[in-house]
Amino acid sequence: MEICIDSIESAQNAVNGGAMRLEVCSGLSDGGLTPTPGFVKSLRKMTSIPLYAMLRIRGGNFVYTPEEVEAMLYDLELLKTVGVDGFVFGALTSDGKIDGETNKKIIDTASPLPVTFHRAFDEVNYNPQLAARMISQLGFKRILTSGQKNSAEEGLDLIRSLASVASPDFTIVPGAGITPDNIKKIKDESMCNEFHASARKPKTEFGTKHKMGSEKDSNSFMVADEETVRQLVLVVNRA
Repeated sequence: MEICIDSIESAQNAVNGGAMRLEVCSGLSDGGLTPTPGFVKSLRKMTSIPLYAMLRIRGGNFVYTPEEVEAMLYDLELLKTVGVDGFVFGALTSDGKIDGETNKKIIDTASPLPVTFHRAFDEVNYNPQLAARMISQLGFKRILTSGQKNSAEEGLDLIRSLASVASPDFTIVPGAGITPDNIKKIKDESMCNEFHASARKPKTEFGTKHKMGSEKDSNSFMVADEETVRQLVLVVNRA
């Protein structure tokens, strides 16, 4: 059970709930952005479970300029020095194909650490089996996907199809909308053995008097919930 987090508190709750891997991000409200090295280093001191760092310089699409790619490569090199165990990345071309050149640069620079291709996969506009094969051939070890639907539960048919033909060293990871209420169904029907969720709930505390950026309510924010993580982990670990 992989939990994506963007705060120390979320990480603590995820670890206490039994998470087996953390996808470390900043800005989950933007879909997950690159975390700071200081954040990752703090997590590394806190836990020994695998930490996979997101590489995503901005929100929006997954079509990157050469300058953006260069910046993400700098981030990758820095994050390798503070204890990450892998990375999460995905780049597409402007016509919705897998960007082989950019993805290969990330794979080569990350080596020997593994890289997961994230939900940019759900945005490709051609045969998903062919896209998955290319991702595997580039050297990625996993694909995180909702089955190209709004949630993993809705995308179960494609997830199961991808998992049924994946090689033993390549993993399909269902993610998006996974909760304690549906994870058993997703586990039973997907043929997968790794899963991804944020397990977040809103938390309200005293905050700022004024609106900060695009936040609707500076006093309310989302945090991974320890009990929700625990319930997810129990289902994943159940034979």
